[in-house]
Amino acid sequence: MMTTAKRATLPVTLALLLTACGGGQETGNEIAANTTEEVGHNEAEGAHEGEAAAPEGTITLTSRQIVAAGIQIERPSVAGGGGVLTLPATIEGDPQGTQAVSAAIGGRIVSLTRNLGQSIGRGQTLAIIESREAASLKAEVEAARARSALAQSNLRREQRLFAERVSPEQDLIAARTAATEANIALRLAQQQVAAAGGGGGALNRIGIASPIGGQVIARRVVLGQTVAADAELFRVANLSQVAVTVSLSPADAGLVRPGSPVAITAGGRRSTARVSFVSPVLDETTRQVPVIALVDNRAGQWRVGEPVTAAIQLPGAGSGTVTVPAAAVQSIENRSVVFVRTPTGFKATPVVVGQASGSNVVITSGLTGREEIAGTGTFTLKAELGKGEAEHED
Repeated sequence: MMTTAKRATLPVTLALLLTACGGGQETGNEIAANTTEEVGHNEAEGAHEGEAAAPEGTITLTSRQIVAAGIQIERPSVAGGGGVLTLPATIEGDPQGTQAVSAAIGGRIVSLTRNLGQSIGRGQTLAIIESREAASLKAEVEAARARSALAQSNLRREQRLFAERVSPEQDLIAARTAATEANIALRLAQQQVAAAGGGGGALNRIGIASPIGGQVIARRVVLGQTVAADAELFRVANLSQVAVTVSLSPADAGLVRPGSPVAITAGGRRSTARVSFVSPVLDETTRQVPVIALVDNRAGQWRVGEPVTAAIQLPGAGSGTVTVPAAAVQSIENRSVVFVRTPTGFKATPVVVGQASGSNVVITSGLTGREEIAGTGTFTLKAELGKGEAEHED
């Protein structure tokens, strides 16, 4: 490879030779001037290249390039001396805050008052069903109400006649019994309508009310559809609190207790939770132990069914343990490195890797846990770093 000094020597030598051969003083001066200009330009180029050279082990990337490369920025997990269990998990609705809304009787859907995602209060109507069975139930209520009114009227008459010593006591007792039975029949008919839904306006219509307040997260019917009895129409959930379910081996589950802190992460979002339930029974299919943690979701950042990463902190004392995803660690020149985010891109930071913890690895040295690191796409960063070093050598 020819250096800048060598490239400058050739034109100078050529100028001297032309002058000595009688090429004329004017020609020699012009060439010498051009040569001086070229040398100055080459020296300026060399100085500029020296200034632009990035520090060793760094990669310059803009935020847009990071997103385009599919690189996910994460923070290391820091747990107490007892360690941390990091596993994949799924966001689920709180079982106590999710309710399926079904049709108690068959009929045709004539009105839908709520759509997907809309809020609903407890007792508010979700849909109205038109049905002959609804007409029969409401007709029975009206008939029972009429019988009850007649029985009450007869009872008042017998009470008056008994007080006037016109009617015997047994007639009063019979009237009182008939009135009581009529009231029971009326309440039964009203409860049957309430069990079917109640309301609805017309005699042949029943309104389906929401048993809880929340959001409509599923709707399985459309207007005009005929539904059978007990068919699920809606699913309503109160998503201010969601649950995270993980499956642990029996050995790991023995280290987890209700109340253990859990860090939930996904796509740059992070929440804290607490273990609320550690099953005493193995799942029949997976032979694992289901563990449930409850997450405050009043901000609405988590969605039911979303895959997340759950890091369960185990009890223990001592210094904090730093863990990172296994995909965040790369080997460069027989050294383990993690790509730490910088204002201009990333820097390959040497680390000492400890034992694996699920899909994560423990970092015993090199990170404090306060950094932002590349959790995915690190192979791309490694290739870019090798490419930059090769160009620097050339």
